[in-house]
Amino acid sequence: MTINNGETLIKVEGLQKNFGKLHALNGVSEEIRKGEVVVVVGPSGSGKSTFLRSLNLLEEPSKGKIYFEGVDITDKKVDINRHRQKMGMVFQHFNLFPHKTILQNITLAPIKLLGMSKEEADKKGMELLERVGLAEKAGAYPSQLSGGQKQRIAIVRSLAMEPDVMLFDEPTSALDPEMVGEVLELMKQLARDGMTMVVVTHEMGFAREVGSRVIFMADGEIKEQGSPEEFFDHPKDPRLQEFLSKIL
Repeated sequence: MTINNGETLIKVEGLQKNFGKLHALNGVSEEIRKGEVVVVVGPSGSGKSTFLRSLNLLEEPSKGKIYFEGVDITDKKVDINRHRQKMGMVFQHFNLFPHKTILQNITLAPIKLLGMSKEEADKKGMELLERVGLAEKAGAYPSQLSGGQKQRIAIVRSLAMEPDVMLFDEPTSALDPEMVGEVLELMKQLARDGMTMVVVTHEMGFAREVGSRVIFMADGEIKEQGSPEEFFDHPKDPRLQEFLSKIL
């Protein structure tokens, strides 16, 4: 089944996810529109990473539907890998192949999955490396890079697939504090370029500055959401008020 809603890129309906007796998601419904930067925040165990990982079915929903570009990707007949190619995913840990060079890490998927020639993939990979200021690292191996550099490469690797949306699962939480800035700067640049992004993070400065919408999750539910200004300056939900009072 397909739905077409103009600018809606991802539509989530009644999403539930249970791990045994634990209800990680309790009937979440949400829409992500093209060009939005949606930042998801909340306490540990609130379901925010489960929600994000469900968007490309890395977590299989127990119940509910997810539409991506109008297609119900929870339908068993759908080729999920084809749709995943259009959804870049960046994790806390960089998941780079240690035995491949930086450029090889970036070009592997475009060559294998998009059928790009090696020349074309290399050219594109180098352009992306130039863009993030890491062109001189093309021949290096992941072990020779700092954590911040590795995470920027992980982002570039996703961009090489020309995704329609980027999903970030706490991309800075494994980094030393002085490296967080360089990764957030690249994410801000992507936002300015109009990339649709869903970001689970603890970085409230990023949420306030870059988010077009901020979502607060607790107990597997979306408790409140709004523009960054509304969200941070006029929180209504008591749980959100308490959450913000602890971290701001």
